[in-house]
Amino acid sequence: MNKQPSRLALLACASILSIVAPVTARAQDASAGAVPQPRTDAHAPAHAEETGESEIVVVGHPPTDYGLLAATASISGDALVAETRGQIGEILNALPGVSSTSFSPGASRPVLRGFSGDRVSVLTDGIGSLDASNVSVDHAVVFDPLTVDHIDVFHGPSVLLFGGNAIGGAVNAIDKRIPRQVPERITATAIGSYATAADERALSGSLEAPLGDRFVAHVDASWRKSDDLRVGGHVYSKALRGDMLHAAEHLREDGETAEAEELEAEAGRTDRLPNSAAETKTIGAGLAFIDAGGSLGISYQHYDTDYGVPERPETGHGHEEEEGEGHEHGEGPVTIGLKQDRFDLRGELKLGGFLESVQVRGAYADYEHTEFEGDEVGTVFEGEGIETRADLVQAARGGWRGRSGVQYLWRSLTVTGPEAVVPDYEVDRIGVFTLQSLEIGSGVTLDASGRYDSSHVRSRGADFDRTFDLWSGAVGASWKSGTGFNLGANFVHGERAPSPEELLSDGIHIATQSYEVGDRTLGVEKSNGFEAYLRYNTPTVDFSLTGYLTDFDNYIAPLATGEEEDGQPVYQYTGVDARFKGFEAAGSVQAAAWTGGELRLDAAADYTHAQIKGYGPVPRIPPLRVRGGSTVAFGDLRLRGEVEWNAKQDRVGDYENPTGAFTLVNLSADWHPMGENGPVTLMLSADNLFDVVGRRSASFTRDFVPMAGRDVRLTAKFTY
Repeated sequence: MNKQPSRLALLACASILSIVAPVTARAQDASAGAVPQPRTDAHAPAHAEETGESEIVVVGHPPTDYGLLAATASISGDALVAETRGQIGEILNALPGVSSTSFSPGASRPVLRGFSGDRVSVLTDGIGSLDASNVSVDHAVVFDPLTVDHIDVFHGPSVLLFGGNAIGGAVNAIDKRIPRQVPERITATAIGSYATAADERALSGSLEAPLGDRFVAHVDASWRKSDDLRVGGHVYSKALRGDMLHAAEHLREDGETAEAEELEAEAGRTDRLPNSAAETKTIGAGLAFIDAGGSLGISYQHYDTDYGVPERPETGHGHEEEEGEGHEHGEGPVTIGLKQDRFDLRGELKLGGFLESVQVRGAYADYEHTEFEGDEVGTVFEGEGIETRADLVQAARGGWRGRSGVQYLWRSLTVTGPEAVVPDYEVDRIGVFTLQSLEIGSGVTLDASGRYDSSHVRSRGADFDRTFDLWSGAVGASWKSGTGFNLGANFVHGERAPSPEELLSDGIHIATQSYEVGDRTLGVEKSNGFEAYLRYNTPTVDFSLTGYLTDFDNYIAPLATGEEEDGQPVYQYTGVDARFKGFEAAGSVQAAAWTGGELRLDAAADYTHAQIKGYGPVPRIPPLRVRGGSTVAFGDLRLRGEVEWNAKQDRVGDYENPTGAFTLVNLSADWHPMGENGPVTLMLSADNLFDVVGRRSASFTRDFVPMAGRDVRLTAKFTY
């Protein structure tokens, strides 16, 4: 790959440093030796149980908890540690309105209100993952949960802070690799876990050390290894097993008895999902200067993962090319080796007067992703990315507060090999935004936001060069009663440029079992979204209900043409009208309380209905899901049980099989043997207690990649 863009990366990082370098001088002039005032993080976990962790004291970027920026759901503390998995899609799957692509145990992105891919942004402190996970569903997200303090999920108007393309929502992880406070002494955290479903072993550790009064250093490392996933029954769905047995009959008729018997035996496979093992290693370090006048920090991460890609068995549909045609796979299972080196920068300069602070974030990443077919190198993805942003945070005055800024992204991708579905390309995107909130009295708050993005896509190899102008905006109003009630409504107009894959694809995409054809003439995808919510919160009762509807003009979707190419159905990216609508509901109530403990009951439900007008259902939409649970606390011990029911999904697209209903029963316990804020936390959980077979409707691979069977997980966390 041509590494010339690295010079651009160095130039961009240098420009960021030139902006934030005055932080140190100004901070020292403002307060030599002063101790910054602590700021508590206001984000609360979405889970009903308390986290059991003390408040996080931070300096630097404050929580943006007003109006349009209120997170729909969040997870932190013990709840985050307990849910930590290899991929972020599986970590967040239990939150209201969130599902996952579940392509394989090694690759899973979040699905928000039925949206995924380029319509969902996965961020760290407002900066993207700078990987190729939005290029294909079999590509893992580069995400390290070890250094994350909490993860917020945003929907609707709030995503305008992060980018106009994230129409479906944004997932923003607030990390700790660049420290946010100077500890009084060296602090360390170690986490170890073991889970039975995939014989998963994981170890991680981090350490922070003060270097004088204003500097703090951070180091961390993690390792996670899992074997082939154990499932609760048949690996293959009933429909796929039928296809396999039908294909075996034809083999027998053709006199290929041995092959027929082999396919029949494979159709009956149970217990283990072949080629689903994964191993991930990370190492990182950070250094920060923190003072009353501001902060400046840098960090580095190396991420290395290898994971298997389960394959759909051959049944006479797809993969079988005529002799001498198509791509011949190497012998052996398909595995992926992914590496990324990433550098981050975060700075803040505190000001007086109209502006409270100037905040700057930047990141540069070098990415490589190799698909192996047995021992042979198949397709290779190489890319670089730079993303920077600067936010001007207004001081709250007379009920008016806000945030404005500029954001820049450059990303390149080079694809070589037999399955290079897209040509090499580069994307440049620059955006400016503002979000404003005004309290007008009697508990009423008015919100407004606007964003403009210029997105430039070019490919020299494909002789393609286009620029898209994107205008997005939102208005909202909310009312707080003072007695716990909160009512609100929002409207957001969003615009998204077509992705390079939607514009330029032309070839077999094995991950999606299709031949994909892009459309160079595609225009801007536009949407108008409405959202209304009711929330009620008291010390004993917590309830929220949100309804949403989004209409699309030129919704870009791959539609089946009815043709086949090299044995695969042809899908053409096309702009159509579409509508997404649904609801999310969650609530909890303190049913009983006693000295040192309580019993709390909770429930949640979510549903999305998505239709391409004049065509049919949008493919891979999660069905209705209902969850109920209870948590009981006895001092330093918490016990929880929950039941989750997933409805069948028979609103499916072309070449897509329905999924059946299934019910999961989960139990968990966490214990702080040395006190609530003590240095030891022990967790034990049993997910899918009754070992049922479940298949996620949002997954391309659901017919041959079911969810994990019974998984007993033990986690221990130690802090010093």
